[in-house]
Amino acid sequence: MHGTSWQEANSFAESLIGAADAFLHPFDDPLLWIGHATLVDEVYCSGLKPDAVVLSVGGGGLLSSVVEELHRNGWNNILVFTVETTGAASFHAAVTSGYIVELEQITSIVTSLGAKRVCEKAFQYTKEHSIHSVVVSDQDALSACERFLNDHRILVEPACGASLAMAYKNAPELQGFDNILVVVCGGATSTIDKIRELRGNWHDL
Repeated sequence: MHGTSWQEANSFAESLIGAADAFLHPFDDPLLWIGHATLVDEVYCSGLKPDAVVLSVGGGGLLSSVVEELHRNGWNNILVFTVETTGAASFHAAVTSGYIVELEQITSIVTSLGAKRVCEKAFQYTKEHSIHSVVVSDQDALSACERFLNDHRILVEPACGASLAMAYKNAPELQGFDNILVVVCGGATSTIDKIRELRGNWHDL
């Protein structure tokens, strides 16, 4: 844990690497993408084809994995909705600008989405696949975490809550889709007390 954004923590981690150490990038590594991609294979093997996929974007590793595996399974025509929170929307900034943008700072409380810039592979897929970028509020993401816990007894991080917020709010972008796959990921750093604390802090801002 270091700094106020993933970039600062990453730079610090790289400064600690010694000759006998290995550095595993958390989102910009083909081996990582292969691992994430198996979730699409599981859905494919189940025989259930979604009309759309909803997933959260931080650095773009999960997005790169999912799109790559959609193509490998012949699901090139499935629309992907990428979701970020206001203040951590580096992918949305890249999509809007037409090139990768580095945010000056991360202001969202959803710090696990806090990559100031997305990986090249994720941005490249915007030119090869139908991807729609959506931005939600911190409050919507936190609220979705609580609702998902109540509905399914599974606690997820606010980063995942960003994607769940689209479903819980019946986002207009999802209208017309019958079978929507929402990728639910991450929960190791969350507690319900922390999520409620963040919601209270958000109201105080």
